[in-house]
Amino acid sequence: MEFKPVFLLIEDNLIDQLVITQLIRKSLDSEVNITNNGEEGLEWLHNHQDLNRSLIILLDIQMPIMNGFGFLEEYDKFNAEFKKEIQIYVLSSTLDPDEIKRIKENNYVTAFLNKPLSVECLKEKIHFN
Repeated sequence: MEFKPVFLLIEDNLIDQLVITQLIRKSLDSEVNITNNGEEGLEWLHNHQDLNRSLIILLDIQMPIMNGFGFLEEYDKFNAEFKKEIQIYVLSSTLDPDEIKRIKENNYVTAFLNKPLSVECLKEKIHFN
């Protein structure tokens, strides 16, 4: 049986939500769950701590209510056992060198992906355990 992770897209832009969801479903045939900001993403994680599949989070940085950095700070509070099956990819169009440095230095971020996300980049960067 082929391995298929679950995706959690934490993104406030509706067009990006649509494009990224279609990209993942067509190229990887995987389940995609969408939340609109970091706070909703954390709530989703709290409600799915019994998930028995690997989880890949695609996290935007610039969002209202709770941005990606706020999400990462709160994510740190989750149980280490729960976090070991989770990969976080920051998906952003930021050109701010300080933000990029902060993203790349975060212990939970697997990789930084630029928007717009391409199928090639998605398949090249995402690691399937």
